[in-house]
Amino acid sequence: MTIDLAQAAAEARAALAAGRREAIHCNTLGWFHAVNGDPAGAARHFREALAIAPRDPEALVGLAGLLRDAGQLREAALHCDAALAAAPDYADGWFERACVMAAGGVMDEAARCYRRVVELQPGHGPAHAGLASIAARDGDADGVRRHAPAALAANPQDAVATAALASVELEAGDAARARELAEAVVGTLGGPSGERSHLLAILGDACDRLGDHAAAETAYVRSKQDFAAVHARTFVGRPSHARFVAQIAAQIPDLHPARWPAPDPAAARGPASRHVFVLGYPRSGNTLLENVLASLPGCAALEERPTLRDADQAFLAEGGLARLDSAPEADLAAFRAAYWEHVRGAGLAVDGQCFVDMDPLKGIRLPLIARLFPEARVLLVRRDPRDVVWSCFRTNFALTNAAMDFTTLEGAARHYDATMQLIEAARGALPLNVLEVHYHRLVQDFDATTRAICEFIDMPWSEDLRRFDRTARQRGVATASARQVRQGLFDGTRQWERHADFLAPVLPILRPWVERFGYA
Repeated sequence: MTIDLAQAAAEARAALAAGRREAIHCNTLGWFHAVNGDPAGAARHFREALAIAPRDPEALVGLAGLLRDAGQLREAALHCDAALAAAPDYADGWFERACVMAAGGVMDEAARCYRRVVELQPGHGPAHAGLASIAARDGDADGVRRHAPAALAANPQDAVATAALASVELEAGDAARARELAEAVVGTLGGPSGERSHLLAILGDACDRLGDHAAAETAYVRSKQDFAAVHARTFVGRPSHARFVAQIAAQIPDLHPARWPAPDPAAARGPASRHVFVLGYPRSGNTLLENVLASLPGCAALEERPTLRDADQAFLAEGGLARLDSAPEADLAAFRAAYWEHVRGAGLAVDGQCFVDMDPLKGIRLPLIARLFPEARVLLVRRDPRDVVWSCFRTNFALTNAAMDFTTLEGAARHYDATMQLIEAARGALPLNVLEVHYHRLVQDFDATTRAICEFIDMPWSEDLRRFDRTARQRGVATASARQVRQGLFDGTRQWERHADFLAPVLPILRPWVERFGYA
């Protein structure tokens, strides 16, 4: 809160009390409540402004920001669009829309919106910081060095721009400089924020690269604490995602796949010639495998989109798998159609192609896949559970239910355990075409592993698969694995060993899976 805003809020209250009912006063109070951590109060005042002036762009953008913070990205985008329809040159509207798109992983559109802000206001520091952040994600060092200084000229403590610069230094191999940049700004930031969480994660990476593992662990813990604090209000009263996963797993033994009528193979396959799911668990190598397959001629791949959203809502609620079990084929056809509509909505042309749907957590949707797409092939990516959980804890993820579980080591380990139990239950009970792909084999014996994968999905092997790093740079990667995938084959095995003492409390949770998957 600034003194100016507090004073403006007091004046706005006085104006409203005096009967001067104007949208500008409601908006001022909306921002005051938003800045002071009262989203309900902020929303009330922004809505009051809209009751006075239904197309008021400031109120619409204020509500969009609240909706974005609550994870309601579609509604947030619609509010931005309404604001920009009313005021096409409203820079704050374009900026909020960029933030919404970035939160949803639609980075090309986010960059377009940030550029529009800069066109309207060339010195807009946060927009330059946003462009620097996207450039860092894409490995565009020149873009980072162009936009980050412009952001820092407006605010020398801009955490987003600093994180982008530090990330570029890390990718160039200068971890000491990355640490110096991050430490210089982290200490100047106030309370918990998403920006500080991200910068702390990069600081952790820099310390880890330098061999200062204790400092790295401290930075990661602080990063996760910030993330949890920022989003705590959104998830208050909700069960953990691990509990949700366990509820789905508990329903699997009650399914009767032998009674399921077989759908027409062509209808189940949809417009693609072949249908492949890449799943397993975050930080297991899914993004790497997706970009490998995307390098294959005749293959179209989609990265982490909610393609099964309609079926999720219908069948993954408590008791919902019973409805899936008994659903007639005519009803399921609508869910298949919705799936392919989401694929088309992502801008992907899959007709006649081998279509790869990559999403690590689609493993919890194996019952849906088995019933809706019995012809699909499933590539189940495995990695040492200790490396997986350590990586999930240290990685700065976008907001999801699962990401909240990853804010503590124990939460990450229990989420992994719940997900593996579901996957094993599904594999034992359901008709699924599954090939396990072990990360260490993929990076250590690439050609043999990819030949086996191509045989499984009935696609000819090609030397183009070896150039997946080029594919990643051309396509862009929105997941947390972007930097590693761009750099080619990276053997990330046994990273957990440097942090064995830190991980000791959760190793008993992971030990059964370590032994079961052959990593003991």
